[in-house]
Amino acid sequence: MLVAQIGMYIFAFYASNAMVLTILFATHSPFRETSNISDGSCFTADMAVQNVIGDSFRGATWVAIHNGGGVGWGEVMNGGFGLVLDGSKAAGERAASMLFWDVNNGVSRRAWARNDNAQFAIKRAMEQNPNLKVTIANHVDDSILEDHK
Repeated sequence: MLVAQIGMYIFAFYASNAMVLTILFATHSPFRETSNISDGSCFTADMAVQNVIGDSFRGATWVAIHNGGGVGWGEVMNGGFGLVLDGSKAAGERAASMLFWDVNNGVSRRAWARNDNAQFAIKRAMEQNPNLKVTIANHVDDSILEDHK
């Protein structure tokens, strides 16, 4: 949740008139949507598409979906965003909504992919924010999967 906190700190600093320029807060990482996915689904573009669509509906200034992300064409699908933080109330509302979505969508996706740390984190996030509702995945016994190969 650190990315969301950093974005909101930047916005608050700007809104306090301590800063006199507009900031574009953006994120991109070669494996942003595919790291720590242990169920094999890291080879699909579902999370990149979910992030781009969700970020755009929640106020991102721009979004992009792209292939490669600096690690080689065909290796990963990424979604990126940019968010202008100009100190206005509207920008603050967009930042809060979009960053909340972006971060929790990523944690949720990893939790669904059987990442233990992500499962812990999303459960904790739901406890801290009663408006956050995420379906928690049920794990199948690995021996059942092995029996049906």
